Amino acid sequence: MSHFTDLAHQYIDGEWKPGSGSWDIIDFNPYTGEKLASITVATAGEVDRAYRAAERAQAEWAETNPYTRRLVFERALRIIEDREEEIAETIVAELGGTRLKAAFELHLAKEFLREAVQLALRPEGRILPSPVDGKENRVYRVPVGVVGVISPFNFPFLLSIKSVAPALALGNAVVLKPHQNTPVCGGTLVAKVFEEAGLPAGLLNVVVTDIAEIGDALLTHPVPKVISFTGSDKVGRHVATVCAQNFKHAVLELGGNSALIVLDDADVDYAVDAAVFSRFVHQGQVCMAANRILVDRTLEEEFTEKFVAKVKTLRVGDPADPATHIGPLINSQQAEAVSSLVDQTVAAGATALLHGTVDGNLVSPSVLTGFAADAPILGQEIFGPVALIVPFDGEAEAVRIANDTPYGLSGAVHTADVERGVRIAKRIHTGMIHINDGTVHDEPIVPFGGEKHSGIGRLNGDAMVDVFTTQKWISIQHGRSRFPF
Repeated sequence: MSHFTDLAHQYIDGEWKPGSGSWDIIDFNPYTGEKLASITVATAGEVDRAYRAAERAQAEWAETNPYTRRLVFERALRIIEDREEEIAETIVAELGGTRLKAAFELHLAKEFLREAVQLALRPEGRILPSPVDGKENRVYRVPVGVVGVISPFNFPFLLSIKSVAPALALGNAVVLKPHQNTPVCGGTLVAKVFEEAGLPAGLLNVVVTDIAEIGDALLTHPVPKVISFTGSDKVGRHVATVCAQNFKHAVLELGGNSALIVLDDADVDYAVDAAVFSRFVHQGQVCMAANRILVDRTLEEEFTEKFVAKVKTLRVGDPADPATHIGPLINSQQAEAVSSLVDQTVAAGATALLHGTVDGNLVSPSVLTGFAADAPILGQEIFGPVALIVPFDGEAEAVRIANDTPYGLSGAVHTADVERGVRIAKRIHTGMIHINDGTVHDEPIVPFGGEKHSGIGRLNGDAMVDVFTTQKWISIQHGRSRFPF
């Protein structure tokens, strides 16, 4: 694990240095408990240095020909392809991702870098008509300047690159703060890839730190104009509030409580496969996970029997073993929280068709059903391997139950009649929903994001241009204006 210690530094203005805080963030392997690295936290002063470096470097970068800028992303892509095995092992070690999950994350990271190459050339100016004779109205698309990116622990490599690469491609500089549980995959590894790809110093800075050390310095600092945050709705609400107070634009990708709906004409075996993957991929630590599985009562018995049988075949254990389906949760607090939530729900009268056990940070799957309509578990996001099966009678009830949550991120509808599925999908208050598929999807050019407490704004494709550039009106008066005094 030597590369963990190599990357256990702050990366500010092109220099790798320890932070100057008074304590260390310890990076653990959540499966073995092995200490991978310790990183002295960055202080508010270092956050300021990072933002000032970004501000200095950005002016020249914005003037750089976009055809030149995009070469960096082509090289970054090649570096990831060349080191794919090493990066996959880093994902397995640092966040307990299975081999399958690491491959999925790397596949998407490469897709988003390919899109960043295109994004460099995407912004277009416009010339608009004017009611004033002789006036030419030009609208320029210009970079916002400096972007702050805060990434989560579940897909840290992908979700850092997903904001960092487009922001850079569009002519901005970035300060990235990864989650304390994934400082390497979500932070310093990304910096290393871009450094080797020839990104000029100062354009990407990584600060490994914690709110306990810096408070809101990352959000209140005068330099960044946009904050891209991925994480929980609780923290997202705080980020949005602080950004609004400081006249910054926040794009928020937050939690979910997605419903996968199985209508009475669905292919049950296929729906079971989609639901098992959508609930248990990466131990259920996915914002788009199928949190609730809604099944028409006419299929409830058949679906439940097949679903439980399939879940029983999932292998829980060492994420480095390619045969493992379910690795550890990110830390012991998460493992304990998920386990006690299951116990409380069963104590309140729900039926456990499978009752998971806890071994270190490994939590085996639970499948619960028979809830009271107002059971608290139905309204919240569960970041762990717990499936909730909820029967419904008819389409109207399915829609009502699916919408009965403060979240609206993803979803799925299974039916033999695609257009029936679309009609239902249109009635569900969610940013993204999939017919006859799982709930966990992300693609480079679709508008990705949620409704309600699942976030504000969209990422990917054209939405990246909207978020990471701003519009500037420059008018030219050909001839002379007449002024009334």
